Amino acid sequence: MPAESDGESEPEQVSVYHKLLATLKTVPDPSNEEEDENESEEDGESEEAESGSEEFLKDEDADETAGEEDESEAQDKEEAENAPMQMLGQEQDNGADTSSDPKHGSSEEFTDVKLESEFSLESNFMDEESGDYNADERGSSSSAIISEDPFKQHMNKELEEKEIGNILSHSKNTVHMKWPALGQLFFSSTLHQAKTFKPNKEADLKQFHLHKTLESSWPKVNSQFLSTLTKLSSHPFTLLQKELFCIMNWYKDLFYPERTALGNGEEVRHAYCLHAVNHVLKANAQVLSNNAKRRDQKLAADDDDLRDQGLTRPKVLIVVPFRESALRVVQIFISLLESGSKKKIDVSNKKRFKMEFGSDPNEKPPNLRRPEDYEAVFAGNIDDHFRIGVAVLQKSMRLYAPFYSSDIIIASPLGLRTIIGAEGEKKRDFDFLSSVEILIIDQADIYLMQNWEHVLHLMNHLNLLPLDSHGVDFSRVRMLNLNNWSKYYRQTLLFSALQNPQINSIFNKHCFNYRGQVAVRNMPLIGSISRVVVQLPHVFRRLEAESSVSVIDARFQFFIDKVLPEYRDAIMSHTLIYVPSYFDYVRLRNYFKKEELNFTHICEYTKKSGISRARHFFIKGERQFLIITDRFHFYKRYLIKGIRNLIFYELPTYPHFYSEVCNMLTATANGEEATWTCTVLYSKYDAQNLAAVVGVDRAAQMLQSQKNVHLFVTGENE
Repeated sequence: MPAESDGESEPEQVSVYHKLLATLKTVPDPSNEEEDENESEEDGESEEAESGSEEFLKDEDADETAGEEDESEAQDKEEAENAPMQMLGQEQDNGADTSSDPKHGSSEEFTDVKLESEFSLESNFMDEESGDYNADERGSSSSAIISEDPFKQHMNKELEEKEIGNILSHSKNTVHMKWPALGQLFFSSTLHQAKTFKPNKEADLKQFHLHKTLESSWPKVNSQFLSTLTKLSSHPFTLLQKELFCIMNWYKDLFYPERTALGNGEEVRHAYCLHAVNHVLKANAQVLSNNAKRRDQKLAADDDDLRDQGLTRPKVLIVVPFRESALRVVQIFISLLESGSKKKIDVSNKKRFKMEFGSDPNEKPPNLRRPEDYEAVFAGNIDDHFRIGVAVLQKSMRLYAPFYSSDIIIASPLGLRTIIGAEGEKKRDFDFLSSVEILIIDQADIYLMQNWEHVLHLMNHLNLLPLDSHGVDFSRVRMLNLNNWSKYYRQTLLFSALQNPQINSIFNKHCFNYRGQVAVRNMPLIGSISRVVVQLPHVFRRLEAESSVSVIDARFQFFIDKVLPEYRDAIMSHTLIYVPSYFDYVRLRNYFKKEELNFTHICEYTKKSGISRARHFFIKGERQFLIITDRFHFYKRYLIKGIRNLIFYELPTYPHFYSEVCNMLTATANGEEATWTCTVLYSKYDAQNLAAVVGVDRAAQMLQSQKNVHLFVTGENE
């Protein structure tokens, strides 16, 4: 079947994992990129491209190159799809709680089943362990102090049917606030009239009601982020961390869209890890304390005070994109639990964890120069298929715990997707998500580059009633769980590097926390266009659409009717078309093929030889158009040489990609600067991306105007 037919039918294919496979990305192996070093490829680019073509022609019939490229890409796509399908099949054979081990080439996931009794909440008692973790509560005679604990306030709140109805009505009251570090905040509440609130003036750990272990360990663990002045004043938080943790500790939902890998990423990670461990230690201490009271007959078996658990044990779910991220989270957990004491805690399977989640120290780094943000995002082990259970009990931590014996689950969206499965499958499991009390989604923007459908699939399977009892003692289960009200108590913490409608939708449509939602909404005053260093005229062309759904077809029609005819002339050669959506890319590729236009194309599935050929044809002018995708730029960040005309079919997902692509025109500075062009298509549904590129004030003017907007960047200012 012709390649274009495959591509055109991709969005319509229906299968068990069609959502998974439709946009499944293949993480590039940096070690295979060394030959493509941008700085040294000028002399060898032609040879490399020709050799790539020869290798390709050996495997294919001798047709025209454009047709061959389509066929090659279809094969790339098929390979990308077959690999995860095989992986999924292997996992399903191995049972529910499994995932592949890329380090050892095994399809079986290691699960620690030897330490069940040692880490069982049901069979352990507070007085059999060191009481340090809960000594402050047990030794305190003041019930007022305990009642002020945000954890107890949140979990002990008994909602009424009327309040649940108010939450489901989505009739929110919203107030606006401004905090020193976070900036513009919007707090929404459904149960009560939303009122403004302020962060704690003093960063005294006593005010946060931290578990005693964390009170002593946090200052040491967090000292790397504190300035000398802050340390001298005994403030254990940075200003950003203090404000973030105030919101977390009040158990409100939080959306923070300014988390950057290069800047505050580790600060944010430490703050949410502190909150997660604090929650788990308090929850487990409550269970162990009640175990002892029940054993000593201080509480009757049917006493409601014994209701201290969910329907399943996992309380915290942390979603991160790569194994390196999971490694850093676990390292912070260990530091938090042992830094306050002289003796190190016992961490089971620690060596295996470091081997599977760490990076190979003997691995040669790629001889390529990439932007700093690229190096920060793709540092360490960037495998994106993993999940691991973590159990914490007193002075011990258990890695690779079975999910139903875990307190915390750390996983990637793909790792969760392959265990949750799809409707109709025999081997699927999502009961372990039934009683999640804190959901942390970190680096959410990266999931837009992986597969956003996995995140949506996860959200649709959170806090559902389990299909099996999993050995739970129903006399110990909280009424909120038995009433299937878990999602109204679940706190969601969402961290991203950017504002995006799909990420906003998660926060607006899937968060029902009765304590309300806090969203940080700082608008960019200066857009990424200010970082364009070449003299380039920018023409922003507005298209009209009736809805966010119809804009997809409206954009395509606008492009082929109004924009493409202006670039068909041979004088407009060397035109790069930047397309964020893979499905738009397939649609354009098929249209160009049908119209027999002189073009080539690169996407995230294109093999290295195909990339080399396409770049060679484009720089030599043998192909008038080059179509590339947002994801290709995200994963490769290659310098595309030979660009004279730019068309942004849609604004890039990441604002700084706009200036990066525009600045590629410096590579062809042979006197053609006067003829360079840049055309950008946008609609009213691109408001957030537009503001990030041109600035909020200019974006507002452009959205109100019905005319095309011409901007000219001189190199140092707009």
